[in-house]
Amino acid sequence: MELTVAVTGASGTIYAQRTLQLLAQSGAVETINLIMSDVVPTVAQVELGVNLREPNPKKINEWLGLAEDAKLIRYWRLDNLAAKPSSGSNKQAGMIVVPCSMGTLGAIASGAGTNLIHRAADVCLKENRKLILVPRETPFNQIHLENMLRVARAGATILAASPSFYHKPKTIDDLVNHLCYRILDQFDIPHAKKTQWTGEEVTEA
Repeated sequence: MELTVAVTGASGTIYAQRTLQLLAQSGAVETINLIMSDVVPTVAQVELGVNLREPNPKKINEWLGLAEDAKLIRYWRLDNLAAKPSSGSNKQAGMIVVPCSMGTLGAIASGAGTNLIHRAADVCLKENRKLILVPRETPFNQIHLENMLRVARAGATILAASPSFYHKPKTIDDLVNHLCYRILDQFDIPHAKKTQWTGEEVTEA
């Protein structure tokens, strides 16, 4: 399986990091086309304390805890509109935008193709491939909501970064992992199933 993963400047870089790690560990993904917006290095520095400025394969593999010479992830510059994800003739399963900023969401909703993230998302929609958008924003204003409805009608899936608690999370990692498992579920990619709802009856105290 080949997937494109885009990381934008919304808060929640940890979701991108963990999603990429889980995809790499799954054994189901052979190639990940990685695109990052210009704001990502700043957000990653603030939230995770990592340096993603002037990214290269070695730096990205180090960030994700992969072997230095790992070939799974291919990084594409944001301004490279000749990259593989920009063409519908490049066969892939789909695309994940995690986290997805409201600016990126608006650009996708409008059909603007001003950078590789916008173009790659547009390609997924026109080729009827999965496009998973993971917004991390609150509260939503009317423009945000209308844009989400517009992309949903076009075929995208809005998978908001909303934590759940039925799996009894004890750490921030538990909450992050659960959301990222839900992302992997969209592509039927195997993962730890301990957070899946089992249908067990809840007994009253």
